[in-house]
Amino acid sequence: MTNHRILLRSRPGGIPQPDNFVADSVPIRSPAAEDVLLETIFLSIDPAMRSWMTENPGYQQAVPLGTVMRGGGIARVMESRSEKFQPGELVQARLGWQTHPTLPARYLQKLDLTRGDALAWIGPLGLSGVTAYFGMRDIGAVKPGDRVLVSGAAGGVGQIAAQIARIEACHVTGIAGGPDKCAYLTNELSLDAVIDYKAEPDLSAAIGRSCPDGIDLYFDNVGGPTLDAALLHLRPEARVVLCGRISQVAADPPYGIRNLGNLLTRRARMQGFQVFSYHDRYEEARAWLAARHHENQLRQRLHILEGLHQAPGALGMLFRGENNGKLVIRAGNSDGA
Repeated sequence: MTNHRILLRSRPGGIPQPDNFVADSVPIRSPAAEDVLLETIFLSIDPAMRSWMTENPGYQQAVPLGTVMRGGGIARVMESRSEKFQPGELVQARLGWQTHPTLPARYLQKLDLTRGDALAWIGPLGLSGVTAYFGMRDIGAVKPGDRVLVSGAAGGVGQIAAQIARIEACHVTGIAGGPDKCAYLTNELSLDAVIDYKAEPDLSAAIGRSCPDGIDLYFDNVGGPTLDAALLHLRPEARVVLCGRISQVAADPPYGIRNLGNLLTRRARMQGFQVFSYHDRYEEARAWLAARHHENQLRQRLHILEGLHQAPGALGMLFRGENNGKLVIRAGNSDGA
């Protein structure tokens, strides 16, 4: 059998392009003691991948040139030299962009299929859902009655963050780009208000119309001008959660935030976070997310592309806003998943 891989060939200057990667094929590696041979089913395409491609990501090591591109996903056990895993079981791991990785068993997490199938685990029970959970509940300290604004609300993390706020009885406004994404937020996720930033000549004015009483909690996935506009509408003691800055990946020069003074005058707090800091509490998040998923209170739209070869182009799609939901690669056979 062959392991098809995609390697990082060069470091991008802006939005990642397909020619930053190169494909190859190598024989699969038979598992040694405590190793597991896997068949990749789904790969998650996430904004954090762009930072991993740089020479100095800051919070993690860079992906070395000429090695398999880093990425997490869902896989099926094919052969195991560990008592913890049996053939046919589904696991979650940092698989990399490859079809048949062989990994140490200690890096794998067996999926509890009573909580959800493979699609649920790549979706609301995956790291995007966990990120939204801790960002909204721990950093954002969401509480009933809050006036909540979520940018990137149709994206992987944004969808879950907005629904958590709705579950917590908040007034929720989502920002997204394009009529289809906005219709999804309104009709399927039942947000109270939606702003199509692509159709608004003045985003701050649009936020003012949708949030006439101001914002208690802003969950930011995009940064740049959207963050700046939201800062103008903070209520006293508001919280701003910095989860992502996808709009600034290719910005040259980066956008300079001008409205930070409102944090002072409104006695507000702005804080960034990394989900990996909460590793010891993932089980807490997934128990809560799974319960809401089973109650049909929590859902997620997935944008699935077929085949590992789609991954290099998919990453660029993410930063151009061309995905319609959480972006996922179906790398292998998902029958029975």
